[in-house]
Amino acid sequence: MTTVVDAPGVGPLLREWRERRRISQLELALRADSSARHISFIETGRSRPSQEMVQRLADHLDVPVRERNALLVAAGYAPAYPERPLDDPAMEGLREGLERLLTSYEPFPALVVNGTYEVLAANRGIAMLLDGVAPSLLVPPLNAMRLTMHPAGLAPRIRNYHEWRAHLLHQMERQLALMRSPALRALYDEVSAYPLPDSGRERARREGEVPFALPLVIDHAGHTLSFVSTIATFNTPMDVTVSELAVETFLPADPETARLLTALTP
Repeated sequence: MTTVVDAPGVGPLLREWRERRRISQLELALRADSSARHISFIETGRSRPSQEMVQRLADHLDVPVRERNALLVAAGYAPAYPERPLDDPAMEGLREGLERLLTSYEPFPALVVNGTYEVLAANRGIAMLLDGVAPSLLVPPLNAMRLTMHPAGLAPRIRNYHEWRAHLLHQMERQLALMRSPALRALYDEVSAYPLPDSGRERARREGEVPFALPLVIDHAGHTLSFVSTIATFNTPMDVTVSELAVETFLPADPETARLLTALTP
């Protein structure tokens, strides 16, 4: 069901998301059980989509939860997803679950970040790795990208920094290609401009190393630790805050790292 309006703001936003996903009007219409003509009318402002149609198109365009609220507001509807801070009483169960997860992962490092990589929670494994980082970088809110790539952060101790930096920047580029986030763009511009450490410290690949994932190889307390990172997100978030949470865990990439972490972590 649609009603004719003069200039709805939702049309250009939907067109932008469709073009980001590289989907034609016809393909989107087929997915959403509509018509290419109807999609064209919505995008050009000749028709105002119903609330159900906005949600349906957002589903098929894989629009992030925060941006779905923006689409609904632009179409003249109320936001469908709340945005509660993590310290909200309604989030108590989530907080407790995340804390148990981080603690149970010790002595291996693990942390929780939001959509702009602010560190919301971390375990003692992360605290151990941050030993020696400049105090200015440890003033809340901590940011995982700054901590990793700043010259006064972890960067000088990362043996394969050039590889790891390229991986992190590519990760941010993929996010920016899929969502609109001025804050994330500003962070990317900042960290990508940090000076590079001496390339002579780049580690050589060990003979026989299994290349199933790029490791993070970092010096700590006179030892060299090697990790493989994994990132987990919530599958069906119904809250903006929850939709942008990510739990990153660092698995020892070799038995020596596992042994050292057990010995080094209090």
